[in-house]
Amino acid sequence: MTSILLALLFFQAPAADPAKLLEERDPGKRLQAVERLFKPLDKSNLPLLLKLAESDPDAAVRKAVVERLSRLRGPEVLALLELRAASDPDPSVALLALERLRILQAQRLGQLFEQRLALAQSQSDIKSLELLTAQGQRWSTHARGATLPAFLQEPPPVFEAIPARQSIRVLAFGDFGTDGAEMKQTAAAAVAYHRAQPFDLGLTLGDNIVPSGVTGTADPRWKVDWEDLYAPMGIPIFAVTGNHDWGYSDSPAAEILYSQKSRTWRMPALYYSFTAGPAQFFALATHALSETQLRWLDRELGRSTARWKIVYGHHPIYSHGAHGDTPGFDQSLLPVLKNRAQIYMVGHEHTMQHLKPEDGVHLIITGAAGQGIRPARSGPRTLYSGSFYGFTVIEASAGQLKLSFVDTNGTANYETTLK
Repeated sequence: MTSILLALLFFQAPAADPAKLLEERDPGKRLQAVERLFKPLDKSNLPLLLKLAESDPDAAVRKAVVERLSRLRGPEVLALLELRAASDPDPSVALLALERLRILQAQRLGQLFEQRLALAQSQSDIKSLELLTAQGQRWSTHARGATLPAFLQEPPPVFEAIPARQSIRVLAFGDFGTDGAEMKQTAAAAVAYHRAQPFDLGLTLGDNIVPSGVTGTADPRWKVDWEDLYAPMGIPIFAVTGNHDWGYSDSPAAEILYSQKSRTWRMPALYYSFTAGPAQFFALATHALSETQLRWLDRELGRSTARWKIVYGHHPIYSHGAHGDTPGFDQSLLPVLKNRAQIYMVGHEHTMQHLKPEDGVHLIITGAAGQGIRPARSGPRTLYSGSFYGFTVIEASAGQLKLSFVDTNGTANYETTLK
């Protein structure tokens, strides 16, 4: 049988005998066959994957199989990953297996913590709840695979970013760190807007550097994806993490610590709050949203005397985009915001959306600053939905708060004003 016929067989037969994969002598073609066979991945492919990981002579193929296996669960997967970690002849395969094992075990520990927290909640055990929630963020972060010291997760006291005054102008943008042409074009448009109508400060809404975040504070992506593009504005820009910022285990810590090296990048902790003019901003780490964060947010919103309260993060409560609603946020986060915050602003969806307010909370999505935009969709909550690269401008004064969705030509495609 020719190589071409073999490849066609591989692509069309998910239940193919793994021995037939090994008949193809070209490792590149075997790798292509593996990538096609197991996308999408489901448990019916597990026996074939296990055999391939054990028997394929090419490290690239074994590595691809290990990466896919780690998305499944079960004792067979754990045993195979342990075997690859301990004995694979290629160290890169062994290291990948070790990393995937670490994340799977961390997720299990996080689940155990959540089970214990749920028990305390069901029993209304106040003392236990206090002890558990004090450690909740640590375990939520750990379950996401990040190696982040506990002290970097503790929010500082509320601080003043801009002195109290009548009005401020704020830049907000999310889902941008691609190092691609669209990102650079959007950043250039924000810089041009700033020259004409200066911003006082900025907000990022996560997915700051994709696809996996940064390896450390000296990662070269900082220069090309941040300093070259946004630092020229010379304003403080207060960041939060998105799901892509958690790809490398050290990335969340690096994004916090980079604040000490940059004139413009600001992330004092995973979550934090600051005041600016007539507004107070509350930054959340929604990829690892914990009971600890929710209690902190509830307390700080209750203490705030600011005219405008703007909560921002990465994941939406509701969305009519490709990702849709974030499971559980309507029951956990939304009740904390109702009748207290005026704005909940996020990215994640690569569109611009304004959804109907929930008990005074306007839901804003602005995630089109560089990653591939997605088609605009409308639903029962939609007030506006747009598909274009751009950013959001917030103009807050004592009397009103205005939001504008601005495209790369500097044109406001949509505006809304709260009074």
